[in-house]
Amino acid sequence: MRVLLVEDHKPLVRALKQGLEEEGFAVDVAADGEEGDFKARSADYDVIVLDLMLPKIDGLTLLRSWRRDGIKSFVLVLTARGGTDDKVLGLDAGADDYLTKPFELEELLARIRALIRRRHEVKSPIIRIYDLEINTASRVVKRGGKAIHLTPKEYALLEFLAYHCGKVVTRSMIWNHLYDENDENTSNVVDVYIRYLRNKIDKGFDPPLILTRWGEGYMLQAPE
Repeated sequence: MRVLLVEDHKPLVRALKQGLEEEGFAVDVAADGEEGDFKARSADYDVIVLDLMLPKIDGLTLLRSWRRDGIKSFVLVLTARGGTDDKVLGLDAGADDYLTKPFELEELLARIRALIRRRHEVKSPIIRIYDLEINTASRVVKRGGKAIHLTPKEYALLEFLAYHCGKVVTRSMIWNHLYDENDENTSNVVDVYIRYLRNKIDKGFDPPLILTRWGEGYMLQAPE
């Protein structure tokens, strides 16, 4: 899943970017409000992590303008201002969640995962498709009760397919949600990771779950 981090404190940016990427997220970074506004309008982010006290354009102004203009990415506000009035202002401006600094990385990750489930209207952290089980909280994947080890990128691709279970997703959709702006891979890497996933998720199991729709894209088969 793709996250935009709009934050001007460089040490925090480095720590959050590393932590998010280790969890398999594609992360774009903006160091001020103008850059954050440009990037938020240029890509479809699953979650935007937004600091309120930014150079050039403050976070509340950004948030209000995004909602006014129909930008639907989920927004998690990060701020050092933890008063009730500040939280109310952020939530009323269109934030989906609010986290006060200082915070633990694990809490931020849990809140981002919860927002992604909300985006896809999935309430349980565990997704079950036939005998495939994906625990989006622990990132543990099993099929037929057998644990399957996936790399962060493989897991991210499987989770994306699972959130769109029964629907075809194009290569460009996968690319836009799983790779950040600095990734130098070509779009062919999507086909490579689909092959990796098939070898781990489908090989030796029945029925095959990862289907190709020629000329369209890929789909995770939904139970009838």
